[in-house]
Amino acid sequence: MSRVTREEIEHIAALARLALAPEEIDRVTEDLDQVLEYVATLDGLDTEGIAPTAHAIPLATPLRDDVAATPLDPEAAVANAPGRAGTAFTVPKVIAGEEEG
Repeated sequence: MSRVTREEIEHIAALARLALAPEEIDRVTEDLDQVLEYVATLDGLDTEGIAPTAHAIPLATPLRDDVAATPLDPEAAVANAPGRAGTAFTVPKVIAGEEEG
């Protein structure tokens, strides 16, 4: 039995504003179902006594000292910007209306 339905994939695609062809919807449904099946398999593993961040080998986390430095000059930061307003970057508007795609 499938864990995810075609209708759920269509709904997710609409939320993500993706236009999927019918064969793509079928393929994504099958792929997501396989992923969820694998996650269910992993869910069955006994993890009692294992720390959430445990690794098979010890890992050193390289850290550097947090040292304050002289900030970049705002004029220099926007010097090569294609669009600017004073010392701020300007970008084109990318959000359209709220219609579903």
